[in-house]
Amino acid sequence: MTPRVSIPFFVVAMCLPALCFAASNADTVKNNNDDFQIQFLKRQVDQNMSIGRAIRSIASHYPQDVVSIVDVALDTYPDKYREIIFAAISAQPASTQDIVQMAIEKDVSTCTNIVKLAIRAEPSYVDFVVQAAADTTPEELDEIVRVAVQTEPDSADRIVQTLSQEHPNKVIEILSTALNTVPYVGEYVVDALLAVFPAQSDEVITTALQQTHAEKEQAIRILETAQSYGVSDERLAEYGQSIGLTDEDIQIVLNR
Repeated sequence: MTPRVSIPFFVVAMCLPALCFAASNADTVKNNNDDFQIQFLKRQVDQNMSIGRAIRSIASHYPQDVVSIVDVALDTYPDKYREIIFAAISAQPASTQDIVQMAIEKDVSTCTNIVKLAIRAEPSYVDFVVQAAADTTPEELDEIVRVAVQTEPDSADRIVQTLSQEHPNKVIEILSTALNTVPYVGEYVVDALLAVFPAQSDEVITTALQQTHAEKEQAIRILETAQSYGVSDERLAEYGQSIGLTDEDIQIVLNR
């Protein structure tokens, strides 16, 4: 057993002033840096006449500093949060996740408003947006799903897959919310979920069929997707019968 080393009090006492000075010095440097960024940002705003144009200009010249500049901008011009977030993400989409998380933590608007704004700024980064939002405010997961798929329905499969992987105990809730919001994406969402949660295929398929309100063509496409993942003909027939498909409809699926 390693013997415990006792550090004499006078050694700690001697070190404290140095530690306090270092901490104080670090705070001074940070404050000076913040002041510099604020002044720099204000000069850019004065020159460009728009906070959005200023953010884009800074992001194009100093992409590595875009997150810290957005941090300062949201504190300095909180009423311009829409323009700031939209401009920053549009100019530097690689920073989307950090910007979304920061905006939510600063409480410049509701989480769902920020999600919608960020997705519209750069739809191709939708999975980063929802991941940041769900990590920051997991209690709003249902609303995040709803707003995200409503704003970018073409990416509903990515949204559902990303959030389900982050919250695997909420797979069915996420699926239900997505399909209640945009029922016509059922086959794509089922495909995305069966790819990563094959063990939950029965729940996924049953929920998808129920949430799409058993619309015939949509139901057939969902069953075809299930078939491509190896669901047996017998089980496919049972699914079809449970939502009122005719034997002829079921044969359409089985014969493809």
